[in-house]
Amino acid sequence: MECDLLVKNYDYDLPEELIAKYPITPRDKAKLLVYDRAKDKIIHTTFRNILDFVGESHFIFNNTKVIKARIYGVKETGGRVELLLNRPVNDKYLVYIRGKVKKGTKLLFDKGLVAEVIELLPDGSRIVDFRLNNKSLSFLELVKILEEIGHVPLPPYIKRNDEKIDEVEYQSVFAKKEGAVAAPTASLHFTKELLEKIKNKHYLTLHVGAGTFKPVEVENIKEHKMHSEFFEIPLETAKIIESDEEIVAVGTTVARTVEYYAREKKLRGECDLFLNPLNPPIRVNHLLTNFHLPKSTLIMLVASFIGREKTLEIYKEAIKNRYRFYSYGDAMLII
Repeated sequence: MECDLLVKNYDYDLPEELIAKYPITPRDKAKLLVYDRAKDKIIHTTFRNILDFVGESHFIFNNTKVIKARIYGVKETGGRVELLLNRPVNDKYLVYIRGKVKKGTKLLFDKGLVAEVIELLPDGSRIVDFRLNNKSLSFLELVKILEEIGHVPLPPYIKRNDEKIDEVEYQSVFAKKEGAVAAPTASLHFTKELLEKIKNKHYLTLHVGAGTFKPVEVENIKEHKMHSEFFEIPLETAKIIESDEEIVAVGTTVARTVEYYAREKKLRGECDLFLNPLNPPIRVNHLLTNFHLPKSTLIMLVASFIGREKTLEIYKEAIKNRYRFYSYGDAMLII
């Protein structure tokens, strides 16, 4: 148990070539590693066979939609800047800015979009006011402009500029509610055809923020302060969570939201639940997820289902079998 507390014990070595730079097409052609907890058995298959294992269960999906949250511009005083929108905060916006700025700095973007830096936060993020023609923008107004001038916010480990293919592939086929700056990646494996075969489908929304990529900067996981993300659960989905039906959480975002509801009984708000071996799930039966970064809260979430040692053992097996890792990578199903 003491070992489970230390962040360094969630580390593993991944060959660079196993980081997926591009998506598999069609989506359901990805590999799927199934871990059967009852039999302590690993099965290697392809994603299109997922219903052979959990076809009768109730699937819960995150219908958040990724926005073009990365924009490039210049400071009013000169000098290029890159801005990544994270989320709305009251009537302003929490962002990350690459390039030195101070309070009051104005950033100029295409289509007349202006961002004024209102506040510098200790964690390196910034609060800005987005304006057009000197008028502050609502979130929906801002998203409309970003759709024209913005870029798909690919994760930093993909190490390439976004391309046309990402506008389609870095988005689930059921994405509906705009607000995410990172895709709920387990969802990316579902085609429309596969989705139609699922008998019991339910949705919730959790807008994935840039905090999902934030490294754990403490030695002991008990000291980690989890980032929060906005969520909303329809009543119909809440009823399934409160029932005895078997649930497949499609992705870590769904697992966190379902587990937050199981503890707090809130239909909307801010989810900051940190699942780890010391705080295991109490409601989710099966977890579908991708393969995650070493020492991340996401690999700790996987360990909350099957333990740290088993998680690392399975990751080692996935590496041996040349699975593709991270956002555009292959998938893992825990049953």
